[in-house]
Amino acid sequence: MRRIATAVVVLIVVLSVLPGVAAAATRTGGTVVVGADETVDEDLEAFGGSVVVRGTVNGDLQAFGGSVVVEGTVTGDVEATAGSVQILGDVGGDVTASGGAVDISEGAQIDGTLEAGAGSITVDGTVGGDARLGADSIRLGDDARIGGDLVYDGDLARADGAAVDGAVTQNEGMNVGANDGFAIPGIVFTVYGVFVALLVGAILLLVFPGTAAAVADRATGDPLRTGGIGLLTAVAVPIVLVVVAITIVGIPLALAGSLAFGLLVWLGTIYGRFVLGTWLLSLADVDNRWAALLVGVVTVALLRLVPVVGALTRFGVFLLGFGALVAVLVDGYRDRRDRRERAPRAPEADDTGAEPAD
Repeated sequence: MRRIATAVVVLIVVLSVLPGVAAAATRTGGTVVVGADETVDEDLEAFGGSVVVRGTVNGDLQAFGGSVVVEGTVTGDVEATAGSVQILGDVGGDVTASGGAVDISEGAQIDGTLEAGAGSITVDGTVGGDARLGADSIRLGDDARIGGDLVYDGDLARADGAAVDGAVTQNEGMNVGANDGFAIPGIVFTVYGVFVALLVGAILLLVFPGTAAAVADRATGDPLRTGGIGLLTAVAVPIVLVVVAITIVGIPLALAGSLAFGLLVWLGTIYGRFVLGTWLLSLADVDNRWAALLVGVVTVALLRLVPVVGALTRFGVFLLGFGALVAVLVDGYRDRRDRRERAPRAPEADDTGAEPAD
């Protein structure tokens, strides 16, 4: 219990030093999600590996992460800095975005202006006001509608169906995007993710060294079965939580279970990196847990540069870490239960309080 308490305290301290955690409406984590039926009635600051808004934010959204996706509604402004920014839903104010790629998808509605700086920008939705776009490649799709002027810097491709109500002007060298016109490169988000993964991984190795070793042994010893456990758990647990939530009595249990499951998934991604590093170092006949953590985290970060193969590999790494963690926790529970059952019981006393005679 002391180890668990120590881990919780350290994690709280770690999260408290991350940007914006002191604010009232701030969310951090591996994945930050505003659910489809959820409404945030204030401004929201979100920091995570991925930020997804499926519900409603009644205010402004400031998001920083590997990817930012707005599928639902943001009534205020959106300021996003991420490896990729995608607007699929409705934004009542302005959108300011910086990242590797910015996509205003078909059906998206931005009532205000759009200002974006990225490696590539695609607009196939509606922008009510002006648009200022700076990128190596800019594409206006058939369903693109810009209600004001378009000022751009880069290679512009405009489909026949794209409509711009105002003037179209090229302005070379202009600064656009979030953070006062500075478009942060995607490498910044990768470094941020590496820092958090190393920090949390180091805490796990310090506080739970036995668990880390058991997870690595399980995953490297029987990877197919371990990955299968991870896949089965990742699919089955959300289904069970939905079934439990159907009843009024089960709603609190489902909420608590969702929080626990989310934490387990996040830790599984960290342990997956550790497993990968352990396996890679074993090929060189090196056994060092700290080096394994570093190698695994850096390798997964580099895999993000490979579009398809990298994503599949990262998913496999997650399944191994998640599956091994679940298996180790289940085995630990069974061992404790078996020890309790085998433990000698105290002799029962009769009604007078005296122990029974032999």
